[in-house]
Amino acid sequence: MTAERPDELPPPSPDALEASAALLTRIRSAIDQAGGWIPFSDYMALALYSPGLGYYSGGARKFGPGGDFITAPELTPLFGQALARQIADLLPLTAAEVLEVGAGTGLLAADLLAALDKAACLPERYRILELSGELRARQRETLQEKVPALLPRVEWIDTLPDQFDGVVIANEVLDVMPVELAVWRDGAVFQRGVCWQDGLRWSDRPADGALASAAAALPAPMPAQGEYVSEICLAARAWITEWSRRIGRGVMLLIDYGYPQREYYLASRSTGTLICYYRHRAHPDPFLWPGLTDITSFVDFTAAADAGFAAGLDVHGYIDQANFLINCGLLDCLAERGPTDTADYIRAARAAQRLIAPHEMGELFKVLALGRGVAGPLRGFSRGDRLHTL
Repeated sequence: MTAERPDELPPPSPDALEASAALLTRIRSAIDQAGGWIPFSDYMALALYSPGLGYYSGGARKFGPGGDFITAPELTPLFGQALARQIADLLPLTAAEVLEVGAGTGLLAADLLAALDKAACLPERYRILELSGELRARQRETLQEKVPALLPRVEWIDTLPDQFDGVVIANEVLDVMPVELAVWRDGAVFQRGVCWQDGLRWSDRPADGALASAAAALPAPMPAQGEYVSEICLAARAWITEWSRRIGRGVMLLIDYGYPQREYYLASRSTGTLICYYRHRAHPDPFLWPGLTDITSFVDFTAAADAGFAAGLDVHGYIDQANFLINCGLLDCLAERGPTDTADYIRAARAAQRLIAPHEMGELFKVLALGRGVAGPLRGFSRGDRLHTL
């Protein structure tokens, strides 16, 4: 996907622009109430999750061909079928529950439940942690259409459970957690935030507290001239730490695009990894049409693994998506589609290629497994584990 200039993007509808303007008013009010400046993480949280108007809490369609991006479950059920084999291994070792964080359209939940049912390894309960009312309704519709008999096993929740034994699935969740923007310049570290000056504008302040401590520990290359900008996701670290307090016997499978720290903070990435999506087009401006544009950043998997380990979780593995899916039997799932000369098989094979090809999702996406009380090794990490790179 090639980044485009904002003036090359298709214009939103009048109704969409009206909703974006309402959110912009809310954001401006938040800036005023904070004394004229908010950290970028606060802006990102408002733009994505502000009740009723944020990108993920509003009513616009985000996933699939009619939305702004396509996730792996939208491409093909093969993704869920392969992942189900790893989950089937883990369920007997835990309390036989699955919890999916941010289930999108519900397709992954439907594919996992169907595959686990076929393997006679259904979870006793499948929880979905989803804050968006619009997405909850869509997930229910998907499950009712795809696996109606299994819908009674599904439960929607809006907070982390107090205690959990089972398998946690988070597919493309960490990349949309609000990030701090750190700026290394003139031998110091600054926190990039947002102010209002006839519109949204960038504004830097000296970094302090947790952000300054985190920035000091990073291998960010300090430029001799100019500045180096990158993201630090304190929210993801806190989220993993919070999960560690709640998992008794289970495994978290975190699937997302990102790098280990040694690849994340390269001199060539001097402007960071922040990227926005609108109608299947990438663009660099997070201030463009708040509430209509997805804002994401790549995941620092070293920080995620360190947060889990420091909180007492076992780090079971870190691997690229291609090897993970192949280890889990993706090609066997494809072979089960039938004769290789049918249109169905050819479509499935093309989708599988997108999941595992290095120039598509296979190399860019990674899988990190954190857990407690479950012995390894895990099937998905049997070959090609990159844990040594973290």
